[in-house]
Amino acid sequence: MTDATSRKELGGGMRLALDLGPLLLFFLANAKVGIFFATGVFIVAILVSMAVSYALVRHVTALQMFSAVMVVVMGGLTIWLHNETFIKLKPTIYYGFVAAILGFGLATGRPLLKNVLGGAYPGLDAEGWRKLTRNWALFFVVMAIANELVWRNSSTSFWVGYKLWGAIPATLLFAIANVPMLMRHGLNKEDAVNASEPAPVE
Repeated sequence: MTDATSRKELGGGMRLALDLGPLLLFFLANAKVGIFFATGVFIVAILVSMAVSYALVRHVTALQMFSAVMVVVMGGLTIWLHNETFIKLKPTIYYGFVAAILGFGLATGRPLLKNVLGGAYPGLDAEGWRKLTRNWALFFVVMAIANELVWRNSSTSFWVGYKLWGAIPATLLFAIANVPMLMRHGLNKEDAVNASEPAPVE
């Protein structure tokens, strides 16, 4: 089995494009046509993104796979039942599940985030991985709560705008905010650019 630290990894720019591309297409399609058409576009786009990732580096991460499954299942229910609640719930479930997995890793001393992202952050010591895992776990708890508050108390248009202008920038800024800590724990300057890209993007 190939170790996470020895696998070929996508560059920061390409990884960000493949993570955010499907979301941006979702936002554009929603603005032009509506939420149900946009959900179909999102499903196709994330499957294409995962296929491109596999073609380039011959593997997809567990987080990529989980996100794709969530989009297909929740998006499929949204279209099939013509009920936008499912696609709105998707971020809450994603954030909550990832936070729970990372929290379980912290509680049991298992470097679950390192297993997924080890190749992206070479040189990071054990304490750095522990702090990074803790930080992302707490961040995702906050994001899950925020998504619930927004979609349950606002219109669909506002929720989509929140995801574009609130959730994505918050994730990017949070990733950048972690870089000084990572550099204090072994990450070199050359890899700091990749570290400024968000780890798991919903």
